[in-house]
Amino acid sequence: MSSVIESSATSASLFARAQQLLPGGVNSPVRAFRAVGGTPRFIARARGARVWDEDGRELVDYIGAWGPHLLGHGHPAVVEAIQRQAAIATSVGMPTRLEVEMAETLVRLVPSLEMIRMVNSGTEATMAALRVARGATGRPAVLKFEGCYHGHGDSFLVKAGSGAATFGTPDSPGVTPATAHDTLTARFNDLGSVRAIFSAHPDRIAAVIVEPVVGNMGVVAPGPGFLAGLRDLCTANGAVLIFDEVMTGFRVARGGAQERYGVSPDLTTLGKIVGGGLPVGAFGGRTDLMSRVSPSGPIYQAGTLSGNPLAMAAGLAALHVIESDRDLYQRLETLGAQLEEGLTAAIAVRRLPCQFARVGSMWTLFFTASPVTSWNDASTADTVRFGRYFGELLARGVLVAPSQFEANFISAAHTPEDISRTIAAIVQSLEAAHA
Repeated sequence: MSSVIESSATSASLFARAQQLLPGGVNSPVRAFRAVGGTPRFIARARGARVWDEDGRELVDYIGAWGPHLLGHGHPAVVEAIQRQAAIATSVGMPTRLEVEMAETLVRLVPSLEMIRMVNSGTEATMAALRVARGATGRPAVLKFEGCYHGHGDSFLVKAGSGAATFGTPDSPGVTPATAHDTLTARFNDLGSVRAIFSAHPDRIAAVIVEPVVGNMGVVAPGPGFLAGLRDLCTANGAVLIFDEVMTGFRVARGGAQERYGVSPDLTTLGKIVGGGLPVGAFGGRTDLMSRVSPSGPIYQAGTLSGNPLAMAAGLAALHVIESDRDLYQRLETLGAQLEEGLTAAIAVRRLPCQFARVGSMWTLFFTASPVTSWNDASTADTVRFGRYFGELLARGVLVAPSQFEANFISAAHTPEDISRTIAAIVQSLEAAHA
């Protein structure tokens, strides 16, 4: 199906130029379409639930810039806020009123936040949160979960070792063995593996970091009691519980996954929606932890562009709409349920080896016959068949994430008609991929 993906002549020309100047022709790996074959589409413009490529082809978009466009591309309130702020100041490197208003908004909306620090990306947020946890506890190790992604910081680019209670090994050249030695890896939805690691490494684990709803092996929901169990284990062992809500924050509920599941972490990382589509990140949590951050305390963190006025203006505009629209999440849930019910029925009738996973407006179609609760399950997916399906779906005017192991996103700009069209296109693409 690569011929379908390569059918955009202008994109192909741009990609050829890009490969001479950018590693792999892109500025972030998944954009290169290596997981699905063919040439990536270069996007010229976006509005609402749609994007248009450089050849003018219209696509119903479920990537949404990888999550931030909960309200859809180019929401009028966000665009107006950016234009207004651009005429005043784009970057000043000094405190602004907008930073204070953003902090007040985040603390009001996210249950566990008492104090917040703005940064520039999700990766920066998770790196800083881990530093705070290590600085506060005086311990070196972090426990993460297979298949969860927390940005490209060295401590997070580590795969599992030979057993549940072993330290990890580097998953990328450039990550030192010493860094990997301080990273432990457990299995998502498996509290037993977490207990085993705490038992094997007493008084060494500074933090447990987790995507409360996984989005980076595809969408995987936490099982009953899993997040609460992590909370109890961290409390009992003196470790800091970090929820990486860069993706789930304001996506699965107004207060994020911690509101949806009723579990309170010690630290939270945020991004994406907080910037209204502009580059942003944030980390925050308990006052006793955050007051250790410089200049209040000795744990150093800084950034010239942190709290950038354009990002703050865009994010505040988006959050104002999210906060004031009381029916927003019910509408998103209704659209998600429509997609889930339609596809689940079609898969069952055709007896296709696929699993549909959804939490709120996040969803993934796994090309595997078994339910997916961890990376072990997700890794059984048929990625070759997924590539065929992706190409077929793109040819039918629907854009999903170009990888089996990514989340897709419904926005408030999608309509029931968009969902109906998408169901029909997915069913046709599934049939072609399994022919």
